[in-house]
Order: sequence, then structure tokens, then C-alpha cells
Amino acid sequence: MKSLPLFHRVAGEPVIVLGEGPAAEAKRRLVERAGGTVIGNWQVGVERGARLAFIAIADPHEAEAAAVRLHRAGVLVNVVDRPALCDFTTPSILERDPVQIAIGTDGASAGLAKHLRLRLEALVPDSLGLLAKSLAAAREALRERWPDAAERRRALDAALEQGGPLDPFAEHGTTAVTNWLRAGQGERAEATRVELVIDTPTADGLTLRQLQLLGAADAILYEPGVPAAILDRARADAPRLCLPHEGPLPGGLILVLRRG
Repeated sequence: MKSLPLFHRVAGEPVIVLGEGPAAEAKRRLVERAGGTVIGNWQVGVERGARLAFIAIADPHEAEAAAVRLHRAGVLVNVVDRPALCDFTTPSILERDPVQIAIGTDGASAGLAKHLRLRLEALVPDSLGLLAKSLAAAREALRERWPDAAERRRALDAALEQGGPLDPFAEHGTTAVTNWLRAGQGERAEATRVELVIDTPTADGLTLRQLQLLGAADAILYEPGVPAAILDRARADAPRLCLPHEGPLPGGLILVLRRG
């Protein structure tokens, strides 16, 4: 991974867009869709505190010169069709407001990203945004039910997993989260320990079940020699502890990775 995927809030903020033609218009629409204010002059944009800029200038020398000027001013730039000059790239976006699924290829192929998004459009229900808003509205109720953050995460994991009462790939109404809380589902689960034998050097060789366990585990215990590419697929906040390990462990799912 060469890029860190981030969602940059631009609503109400100035964003520089330079150039004319379809590519520049597409960038202007993208900024406006996110609530940003389009600035067509780089100097005015810098004076107003713009932090991002899109450059859609056809002449490659002019485009590079504009990128250099903006870099010197401390602005992050995206230059259309010039990935080597880009500080950031724009993904293909699947939107179920407030949920956004961004698909990027680090500038390798916008067409590939688009077709991946189109495939996912058929799988992601329109009600996903409503589910996200309902979970946000229930944040205090969730904290009251499960004051411990780890317990709360495990309860949500159980509800949101495939076939669960809040499965995000199923259609849900306005009362889905409230009904789930009233039903008393997702009570505290017992701590579990699962062992996996890893016999692949890359994450591409992992099964879907193995990937799900890595994404859900509260802690990872691993033997020396388990590839870093496998450990990278675990939750970012799950501690990784090399075996042999002595000492306390968090509750919930403990995943033990053995070398194949």
C-alpha cells in the first residue's frame, strides 16, 4: 500500500480547480457535491487558505508548473492523468449518504475503479445510509447498554455480521436499530480463542473466513515467521503479540496464527 485512504472534509472550505474542459468540470462538480467552494485562481485560493487543488490543464508543461507553484504554497494537488505529480488521487465513490465506499487504484486505472464500483452498486442496498444514521442516533443508548468499548464493539460486530439483525447488505427500516436494542440481542459474548494455520505468504491466499476472523479479532497472537502481509489484514487497533506471550489479554476474540 503506497497511499493512506482518508476522507478529507471540504464542506464550506475553498478548493482550487484549475483548467477548462470536461475534466475540469468534473472536478468542479465533485468539489461542489461535497459542499466545497470552487476557486479558479490559484493565488486567490492560497490567500483564502485552500488546502487542496485539482489541476486539469491540457498542456503538460503548464500543468506541471501549476503543480510546482501550489506545492511551494503548501497545497496538496491532484493533476489529471499525471499520477507522478499527484499528492492524492480521487477514488470512484459509491455513496449511500453518510456511507461512502471509495475505490482507488493509486492512479493505475480509473476505469477499473469505476467498474468495481458499478458491481458493488448492485450489492449495497439503498437503506445502508439509513442504517448508518440510525446507529449514530443510537450512540448514547449503545454506550448505556455496553459501557465498555470492547463489549460494545463485539455487540455491534455480532449484529452487523452476515445474517445478523443489522446485516448491512440487507434492507432495513427506520426502526431496525431500536428493535435490535429492545430485543436484547448482542449481549456480552464469552471470550473465545481461535487458531489458524497460515500456509500462504500473501493475503491473497486467505479464505473469506480467515479474512473475517482477522477483521474481527480483539488481539492477534502470532508465531515468528507469519508474514507481515497477513498481519496487516487485522484490525488496526487490535494488538499484535508475538508468541510465546505471557500477560493479560483483552476479552473477546483472540486469534492465534500458526505458521504452516
